[in-house]
Amino acid sequence: MAESSSPDSLPVLPVVGQKHGRPGTSDGLGALLRTALRSWLGRSTAVAVLAKLTVSLFGDSAPRWLRVVDSAATIILVIAFGVFLLRVVALLQRRVLWRVRRKLVLSYLLIGFVPILLLVSFFLLAGTLLLSTVTSLLVQLSFEDVIDDVGGFVRATSIELGAHDRPLMASALLEQRVSTLSERYPEAGITVRGLDPSVAETRLQAGVGAWPMDPVANWVTDLTQGLVIVDTPQGRRVTARGTAPLMLDGRRFLVIADLPVSDTVLTRMERATGVELLTIGGSPVSAGVPDAAEMPDVQFRSAPTESSLTSGLPSIAFLDLLEWSTGEHVSGAVSFLVQPVVFYRQVVQGGNSSYAGALLFVLMAIGAMFLTIEAVALVMGFALAKSITGAVHELFTGTERVRQGDLDHRIQVATRDQLGELAKSFNAMTGSIADLLQEAEEKRRLEEELRIAREIQMSLLPDAPVSLPGLAVTALCRPAREVGGDYYDFVALDQHRLGVLVADVSGKGTSAALYMAELKGLILSLGQVYDSPKRLLIEVNRILSTELDNRTFITMTYAVVDLRARTLTYVRAGHTPLMHVSSQGPLRGQAQVLVPSGLVVGLQLEGIETRFAELLEECTVQIAQGDLFALFTDGITEAMNEDLDLFGEERLGRLLAEHAQLSSEDLRERILGAVDAFAGGADQHDDITIVLLRVDALGGATA
Repeated sequence: MAESSSPDSLPVLPVVGQKHGRPGTSDGLGALLRTALRSWLGRSTAVAVLAKLTVSLFGDSAPRWLRVVDSAATIILVIAFGVFLLRVVALLQRRVLWRVRRKLVLSYLLIGFVPILLLVSFFLLAGTLLLSTVTSLLVQLSFEDVIDDVGGFVRATSIELGAHDRPLMASALLEQRVSTLSERYPEAGITVRGLDPSVAETRLQAGVGAWPMDPVANWVTDLTQGLVIVDTPQGRRVTARGTAPLMLDGRRFLVIADLPVSDTVLTRMERATGVELLTIGGSPVSAGVPDAAEMPDVQFRSAPTESSLTSGLPSIAFLDLLEWSTGEHVSGAVSFLVQPVVFYRQVVQGGNSSYAGALLFVLMAIGAMFLTIEAVALVMGFALAKSITGAVHELFTGTERVRQGDLDHRIQVATRDQLGELAKSFNAMTGSIADLLQEAEEKRRLEEELRIAREIQMSLLPDAPVSLPGLAVTALCRPAREVGGDYYDFVALDQHRLGVLVADVSGKGTSAALYMAELKGLILSLGQVYDSPKRLLIEVNRILSTELDNRTFITMTYAVVDLRARTLTYVRAGHTPLMHVSSQGPLRGQAQVLVPSGLVVGLQLEGIETRFAELLEECTVQIAQGDLFALFTDGITEAMNEDLDLFGEERLGRLLAEHAQLSSEDLRERILGAVDAFAGGADQHDDITIVLLRVDALGGATA
């Protein structure tokens, strides 16, 4: 692409504040401010800024109406900022997205890539949420299992102790009961305490437990189980504690069992759930706790974990904890890390590894296919955008070259698609433009030739009015196009005689004008030699028949007016008739059509000269003062209207008879006006030529 077609070379808009390409001058900043303040947005922003500055000067002591003004100014600034962003976006769209390729790429990203990215993000987020929810549930269930274990343990122990009803055997029974849990809960412990005042100090215990145990709280009066927070020499610990009432020898006791959440228990939970447990903390759920502040984290592990998990997704599970010393319920939160691979290996594959592996393989295959299709679609999208924009680039370059006048430039057609057809059409169009320009040049040349031919033709017509005392002559030639084939001329034979010629050369253009020039020369030279019009036309035919091409001929009427002899002698060589309006005699005031026989001039046929002389008829009529003669071409009588009706000789004769008393000039204009009115909106299809001869005075003697 030419440099002018790139976005970087677009016409740079004049930037206010820059002078000779260097920004930062004071004049530039002033011009920028003046330009900004000319718009309503700039003026409103300036007023809003001034209003907020004024309010800030008052501070908290600003009156209420100023605060209202401050709020209005804030709204104006927000609107101004929004309008500014819209204008910036529009400017960036015009500048950055000027290239079609960028528009297509952006459209592809918005239509194809972004929805897929959102879809993948949605499923990743949904999967993460599902994984977090499932693992949280598993962690809660793991703790529920421990709570169920301690509940069942303490209830079974209470039942056994009550069945023996012998306190001396209670210690052995407790040791036996604790030994059954030593493998799963190495720190398990159990104790029996008296509740009646007489046996309050009685204590039987076995196992480790969270000892020495605090005195039994007053709130513990019935069977209960759950996770409790206890104070031990090692710190605050979480233990699964269960209690059950016991009656021995009529005295009330309370069986308390502890399954501390030790490292062994945590490791077993991690293996079952595929997570790494980190910390546990709690906050009071009742406002009755002093200052209702968040409780510190309790000790969760006795030593750092050696789990294989080094990183993972952080998550949290909520537990219901109990503060043993107060009986207040605490909302506990267990934080842990989970790795999807480890979770899948330990939890999913633990049930049916072959089926889970098959599902994983199918899932991975679908994911690989999805990624492959997306990658192929991405590459194809960019390739398609490149092909489209490449074609557009070629078209743009071609139009620029054509606009600069290079019509020989052709676009390389690289594809067989619609864009390729468009490129072919562009090449055909540029070729057509070149042909049209060539035709226009040829037309201009022809118009120039026609202009020259018209000048030649106009130069052939008489350039001065005829001056013959006693005869009023007027004439007009109006070509239908630039150059016509009609011609008229006058030959001054002597002081009393005038030769009048009206001719029509077949064809148009320069050749017709040249033939007229040759005819004019012949008439002017031979007219002085031959007094007889017939002899003159015979000689003209002899000469022109060897000069004209075989497709050209000339029709003409030649008349000689002799005022002294009071005659008009005429011949007609295939031309339209002439008309005579007599001022005397029985045909006074009537238009007579004079149609002597005769053959056209210039035919190239064998024996045509003899035949021409035989057919050419010379006639003479007597003239009187006031007589009117009209010599014309077929452009008048064959003028057509929109209905294709002809003007005709009869209508012309009536015009001559009705208006014979007018002057020659007025009669000529009347005839032309009648012809134009008859034709109406129809174009003039042939040249119009007319010569009017009016006898005003005659000589004193006849020939």
